Amino acid sequence: MARLPRYVIPGHPQHIIQRGNNRQTIFAAEADYQFFRDALVEASLKHGLAIHAYVWMTNHIHLLATPEFDDSISKVFQSVGRKYVQYFNYTYNRSGTLWEGRYRATVVDSERYLLTLMRYIELNPVRAGMVAHPRDYPWSSHAFNAQGESGPNSNWLMPHREYLRLGRNAADRQAAYRLLFRAAVSNDDLKAIRGCTHKGWALGSDGFKEEIEQLTQRRTVSKGVGRPRKEVGG
Repeated sequence: MARLPRYVIPGHPQHIIQRGNNRQTIFAAEADYQFFRDALVEASLKHGLAIHAYVWMTNHIHLLATPEFDDSISKVFQSVGRKYVQYFNYTYNRSGTLWEGRYRATVVDSERYLLTLMRYIELNPVRAGMVAHPRDYPWSSHAFNAQGESGPNSNWLMPHREYLRLGRNAADRQAAYRLLFRAAVSNDDLKAIRGCTHKGWALGSDGFKEEIEQLTQRRTVSKGVGRPRKEVGG
């Protein structure tokens, strides 16, 4: 099977997903989330990856992040993946792979999709039936983006400029952000986000896709049109 294309352009945010192998559990206890968090923060600061939003589910993770360098994302995931698998295998007396394979990612049109993607990511636990509201899930960026809460789970987050445009000060931005959650992510946006992230295509307007093609000299959409792959969760 051909490897998915990678459109890593410094300064352009990416939606990134990493799943457990065969959708197996990758976080079994609070200490697992904490170890993963610390490894991710250390690697992202070292390799220049600004994280804007995240959610860590029991068997997969989502990040919305902007790389500073061409290899920021790959170096972060290599570092975190290696450390976390060693930790997890030692803790639970297991061996072998933990991850499904390479992370999946799509370059994102900030103006069109960034805030939608933030909602999509932080609403994952709600769609999964784990909580009634994203504020009730501890392992996501929602408490920071919507409430301004700070602490080890959020004081390393870097607000994107599209988020900063929501208001003149932190309180205004948080209030405006909370209003966005009064509406669910549309079915069209769900399909676009899932389809592009799974296939590795650019997520955005036609003009954005043309811009990315010019920058990368590679196609950003499929040649053919087919029925979208059915996604379960995520």
